[in-house]
Amino acid sequence: MDTQRVIELLKAALAELEVKQDTVENPITLVWGSKVSQVFKDRIIWTANDLGMDPNHIMACIAFESAETFSASIKNAAGSGATGLIQFMPKTAKDLGTSVTALAKMTPEDQIKYVYRYFLPYKGRLKTLEDVYMAILWPRAIGKPATFPLFTGGVAYRQNAGLDTNKDGIVTKYEAAKKVREKFERGMNFRG
Repeated sequence: MDTQRVIELLKAALAELEVKQDTVENPITLVWGSKVSQVFKDRIIWTANDLGMDPNHIMACIAFESAETFSASIKNAAGSGATGLIQFMPKTAKDLGTSVTALAKMTPEDQIKYVYRYFLPYKGRLKTLEDVYMAILWPRAIGKPATFPLFTGGVAYRQNAGLDTNKDGIVTKYEAAKKVREKFERGMNFRG
């Protein structure tokens, strides 16, 4: 057998071993993992791996956006029309080829397909919890410093005023992500 063929066979065997190790022998535990199904966790892990993200960051964001329900049908309490695991806005849902009505009728496991599609344009850029959350809340803030102002007035500020921890009329990236970081830390109690 030639050297190239041996190398190809070894690479294939290693790839198969890695898949088995991640999915069977050493299942990955996630923050909030005990609150969702194994299929949900598997799909989040696949999404994160494919997009170069930490699956725990996605879980923390979903916990925050869904008020810890992990419900595909949860609606935004502030009246924005946002629905689901990462609070898809109606226009965003349409751009993804669906609607908030259709998203609300899905199982959480099925809605992850749209979570994946939503994050796909940011592939490789979401290395921190803060930037994963910015992809959901305010994509222009991805990669920006913690002091970057997100909302300073108007409807957007009113809908996100609960994130303004120091009540100065400005929601910064740090303030917005602080709530998600707290969800990440709380989620450690529900690892699974």
